[in-house]
Amino acid sequence: MSDRLEAFLDDALGDHVPLRVEPMQGGGSCEVFGLDRGGERWVLRRAPAHASSATAHDVGREYRILDAIKDTDVRIPRTIVACGDPEVFEAPFYVMERIDGVPVRTGIPESWVADPAHQHRAFEELVDALADIHAVDWRAVGLEGLGKPDRFLERQVSRWLGQLDSYGGRELTPARELAGWLEEHRPEEQAPTLFHGDYKQDNVLYALTSPPQLLAVVDWEMASIGDPLVDLAWAMIFHPEPGKPMGLGGSGDHAFDLDLAPSEASLLDRYAERTGRDLSRYDWYAVFSRWKLAIVLEGSYAKWQRGESSKPVHEWFGPQADLLLDQATTRIR
Repeated sequence: MSDRLEAFLDDALGDHVPLRVEPMQGGGSCEVFGLDRGGERWVLRRAPAHASSATAHDVGREYRILDAIKDTDVRIPRTIVACGDPEVFEAPFYVMERIDGVPVRTGIPESWVADPAHQHRAFEELVDALADIHAVDWRAVGLEGLGKPDRFLERQVSRWLGQLDSYGGRELTPARELAGWLEEHRPEEQAPTLFHGDYKQDNVLYALTSPPQLLAVVDWEMASIGDPLVDLAWAMIFHPEPGKPMGLGGSGDHAFDLDLAPSEASLLDRYAERTGRDLSRYDWYAVFSRWKLAIVLEGSYAKWQRGESSKPVHEWFGPQADLLLDQATTRIR
């Protein structure tokens, strides 16, 4: 299979260079491979061999987005080439430059632990990089038609309630009660922007050095055109603070010093200053993002309940969905 890939790259790039391929960890729902080709180090991102639907894991769509914004201020791996022919490497894929950075999940780089006074830059970089995404002139770069920005918020509640109904699992009464509140209090639409769709600290790559520097935003599978404050509120779900179980990098031996971490409020102020956007209705977005994530997690928990998944994390998703709904309900009282 790597012979076919090597031949494809030779043909697409107009040269003949030996290729070495190795599987890599990460990549979210897609598969990733490291490519060494001459003096170049690239990453290949491939759709799963058994995608859940014909439209799931559309790596060609991801490539279109990344290729369109490669000359903007958005921090991304530069694109190399894409291929939609599954005969070349078992499934459609694209190739991009390799970024030597790490995401933040359960821990942070050793250099950040040793330099706690500068850890705040990791959060500021996250907000600044998001502001850059939302500043893209998406029409000018050729992303017209990527999503359906008109009446974006108006469609969200019914869409995600339909998703919940499709699981055939728990009733989740709090989710249905919150849906009513969300519909009744829906704010006016923000001007639509390019948005990432799953923006948080484990979908970006940081340099291993201190002060923290965000090198690239990755995993664009959920990107579209719509209300940017959905992105912002989603990221803040995972902002580590004391007593916040879903915070990324906030527990364990290699964790942020939470006493020195900026508050969510200060990060929202930074975003508002960078973008000029009105955050006066931010609480609606904070409720919506938790409600939506709870429904997303409930899908995997319903699979576990039916015996269709043996992943331990999927059992854990049920209590996390309940917690998110509790948090959202608390915010509206």
